[in-house]
Amino acid sequence: MLSISRLLCDEVGPGDGLRYRNHSRGGGKPVVVWNCTSRCNLNCIHCYSNSDLYSRSGIMSTSQGKTFIRQLAEFGVPVLLFSGGEPLLREDFFELARFAVKKGLGVVLSTNGTLITERVASQIGEVGFREVGISLDGVGSINDRFRGVEGAYEAALAGIRNCKAAGQRVSLRMTMTKPNFREIDSIFDLVEREGVDRVCFYHLAYSGRGSGIADSDLSHVETRRVVDLICERTIDFYRRGLHKEVLTVGNHADGVYLYLKLMQNERNRAERVLSLLHTNGGNNSGVLIGAVDASGNVHPDQFWGGATLGNVLTRPFGEIWQDLSQPLLRGLKDRRRMLKGRCARCNYIDICNGNLRSRAEAVYSDVWAEDPACYLSDEEISIVERGRCE
Repeated sequence: MLSISRLLCDEVGPGDGLRYRNHSRGGGKPVVVWNCTSRCNLNCIHCYSNSDLYSRSGIMSTSQGKTFIRQLAEFGVPVLLFSGGEPLLREDFFELARFAVKKGLGVVLSTNGTLITERVASQIGEVGFREVGISLDGVGSINDRFRGVEGAYEAALAGIRNCKAAGQRVSLRMTMTKPNFREIDSIFDLVEREGVDRVCFYHLAYSGRGSGIADSDLSHVETRRVVDLICERTIDFYRRGLHKEVLTVGNHADGVYLYLKLMQNERNRAERVLSLLHTNGGNNSGVLIGAVDASGNVHPDQFWGGATLGNVLTRPFGEIWQDLSQPLLRGLKDRRRMLKGRCARCNYIDICNGNLRSRAEAVYSDVWAEDPACYLSDEEISIVERGRCE
């Protein structure tokens, strides 16, 4: 996760304390995404968790969920992000969220927004969520086509407005693909019009139902264009005094791309950006981000359901997360020696860290292969002497 608004405009966001933690590789405690249910009232074509309305089997009970939350608190996890499926379909959702807050965890909600009535927004505010992230993949009918339900956009828009009326911080999340990337401008306009605090643009992860639409991912040329557009709109917000947090997620090549562009005309800012990127550390799957599914299985991140490290119903999360006898986890915490292809030869490995491993596995059936979504040329990733990034 890269804060474009921080890199380009020095805008400090609420999550920067976690995003730019000073830590040695393998140190620090992870933010945990809990896909607390596999049920969802929508049917998104790019859903990484294959959720649907009828998935009920194997979901942790309320008591099991509280035991898991207690494990996270004891381990020192700073933030628990409730995701799904649609978390609001759990009848005990607010009970679990209140319990997490009581145990000292920061809580964030990731939702499709369609179930956030005025009453639900009030309950969210009472719990003390740091943020409510609402997913949209365009404006109007385009979003509805992605979400598989007519009227999903209007329902999510009502959810946004209900949260804002309740004084709740809101972010929008958009996954960028060929069918919808031209909606980026409209999403920026919506952020301004509705007073949304943050917007995150996700690069497509080839997992769940998203693996079935991998051919719909942006080309490398298209990716450059959308990153340029996101940067232009971010700077425009800043120049007009609109303090919005703008992020890209799922492709740390974005940071290198920004750095190289700034080196052409703004070398002083480029140096500051490089320093921030070093502190961020690049992709942190299995290091500072982890995920647990509805059945208690632990994964390196929320997009990597095929890689299971253990189960919190049989072993505490902290023990699982620190067990370096697991080859995958050990490799993720020190992946420089594991990476292959262009990733192994890249001069910016220290600020990208090999990008999204699950995407490499999906395309090449090799966890350590190069990330096919890296849109930087061989020349670009070899411009700077390796000693500079070390």
